Amino acid sequence: MGQKLVIVESPAKAKTIGKYLGKNYIVEASMGHVRDLPKSKLGVDIDNNYTPKYITIRGKGELIDKLRKAAKKAEKVYLATDPDREGEAISWHLANILKISEDDTCRIVFNEVTKTAVKASIKEARKIDLDLVDAQQARRVLDRLVGYEISPILWKNVKWGLSAGRVQSAALKLICDREKEINEFIPKEYWSIDCVLRKEKKKFPIRLSAYKGKKIEIENEETSNSIIKELEGGSFIVKAIKKGKKSRNPLPPFTTSTLQQDANRKLNFMTKRTMSIAQGLYEGVEVKGHGTVGLITYMRTDSVRISEEAQGNAKEFIENTYGKEYLPSSPRIYKGKKNIQDAHEAIRPTYVEITPEVAKENLTAEQYKLYSLIWNRFIASQMASCELDTNSIDIINGDYKFKASGSVISFDGFMKIYEYSNEDDENSVLLPELEENEELNTETLQGTQHFTQPHPRYTEASFVKLMEEKGIGRPSTYVPTISTLLGRNYVVREKKNFIPTELGEIVNNIINEYFKQIADTDFTADMERKLDDVEEGKEEWTKIVAEFFDPLRIAIEKAEKEISKVVIEDKVSDVKCEKCGRMMVIKRGRYGEFLACPGYPECQNAKPIVEELDVPCPECGKAIVAKKSKKGKKFFGCVGYPECKFVSWHEPVKEKCPNCNSYMVLKYSKTKGNYVQCSNSECNYKEEVKKDSTDDK
Repeated sequence: MGQKLVIVESPAKAKTIGKYLGKNYIVEASMGHVRDLPKSKLGVDIDNNYTPKYITIRGKGELIDKLRKAAKKAEKVYLATDPDREGEAISWHLANILKISEDDTCRIVFNEVTKTAVKASIKEARKIDLDLVDAQQARRVLDRLVGYEISPILWKNVKWGLSAGRVQSAALKLICDREKEINEFIPKEYWSIDCVLRKEKKKFPIRLSAYKGKKIEIENEETSNSIIKELEGGSFIVKAIKKGKKSRNPLPPFTTSTLQQDANRKLNFMTKRTMSIAQGLYEGVEVKGHGTVGLITYMRTDSVRISEEAQGNAKEFIENTYGKEYLPSSPRIYKGKKNIQDAHEAIRPTYVEITPEVAKENLTAEQYKLYSLIWNRFIASQMASCELDTNSIDIINGDYKFKASGSVISFDGFMKIYEYSNEDDENSVLLPELEENEELNTETLQGTQHFTQPHPRYTEASFVKLMEEKGIGRPSTYVPTISTLLGRNYVVREKKNFIPTELGEIVNNIINEYFKQIADTDFTADMERKLDDVEEGKEEWTKIVAEFFDPLRIAIEKAEKEISKVVIEDKVSDVKCEKCGRMMVIKRGRYGEFLACPGYPECQNAKPIVEELDVPCPECGKAIVAKKSKKGKKFFGCVGYPECKFVSWHEPVKEKCPNCNSYMVLKYSKTKGNYVQCSNSECNYKEEVKKDSTDDK
């Protein structure tokens, strides 16, 4: 009996699967795609029903020869690429190259890289799903048509190396629209009145909420002072006390989008990093006592569904580890949104008994953090609700009403392992035992000025959430879309926020004026739905492409005639070129912005941009400058390097520690905000950084 050949995408996955299948199987890796559209030309025959002209990817010839020889010797070939449309397309290309018939049951899929799942998939081998392949082809052809037909117009009239994209252009418009909204926002003054009341030794805060039964809005200081004067002449009386109970339910297991959002918020991981780490956890890790095992299910999914087996395993684990009271009265079934592709499960651990602590010694620090997040979220999703005792009070002073509310956890439930907060938590206070009609003592009473704030700029987390809500792209496209916007310098990231550049604004304006449909979020979302219909066999892919491209072709012809050259002037710096005396300009290269002499090519002087702090070096007294490591992480060092080797990951401040006279650094935490801390590890001095009082409204 001859050996069977299994082809997967990556060497890591091949290594894991090879250990499961044993000596009767040879497992090889295709190293991703083996065929694609050519880079040097369009590669789509528009006049022949949009037929794609695939070629072998450069550098893959030797690998393909190796796979052909292995396939020729093998008794049977199984194509085990990823279980999505991209993976299906790779299998289809491999089948073509290896001359495997479309009627051959050569395709195997598994949602998790475990011995049970892999062996079961071989018993359930099927034909290649041509609807899935067509859905991927449609996306590939559409993206090629947009990119190769519109991008040259941008090269000619704006700058070489720019691009437009079916999803990318709609995403850029959302960021530019938010920036426009922020720039046009006019802040409006408003005031709040807060009071700290006291019962015996216990103090608690309350806030003015209503006047004569209606919500109160205080527009200026004069009104605020007038109300405070009235309140000072009255008494604070407990009008009503409401006690109750409230349940808080766990969140569903992760989808691609929610994993990217949570990892960004809680772990400070960029979306690209999150997916790279998740890929490693999915493909297999050597865990002591368990061998090589894929620790999580497939990480590109928009489903919250989980299998009955996984649910049963979680139930058993929860009961044995935390007790029966931590199980819900009935198993939790989570419903996904409409139009989601429910072929996969949610992202979950493959073996609940491999807890983060069990796997920790075999994982990198980043793998451990992400696996902990996934494991905790999944187990929590199958646990009992958190129970809270709630307490809300209304306190009156004449015609004015104040409110305060608080809650205390009576049973932690799922929050034993996974916590999340909401607006109620932020406004919750610990209230003393009170009685109706009781008069309370006033500790403080004051008005505070605020200004309304515009909607905040998008972070990676909030932007991924927005793309999902708007239906722009799919789980596999969120990361490349964000990477392209940053890589093309259409958008920069400042303190986690996305800000469009001048170049991004120019490109967005051109796309919106001449190619409105590809920047329109509703149109882009509708196109995604149609492409999903192709996947389900409801639509012909070439018909969808024609409906999209025929009107776009007319717009392209119009744009080529009408768009005039856009000149982007280099920003002049205040740094003089030491070689020729010209004022240097700011340019952007592969690794970010740098200073260059405008006299190029006569003068070829160039140097990095240095951000100088108004802080002396603690070691030599020279200036401190901000720099970036090879991985792009910001750090601070002395301008006198290499003579002075002072370096710090945190920004030094002018003030010395009052306890030990060491230099202090600026730090940030979600709970404390900005604070300064002594750099001396043996000194615990910390000091909060005061900030201005401005609230969102």
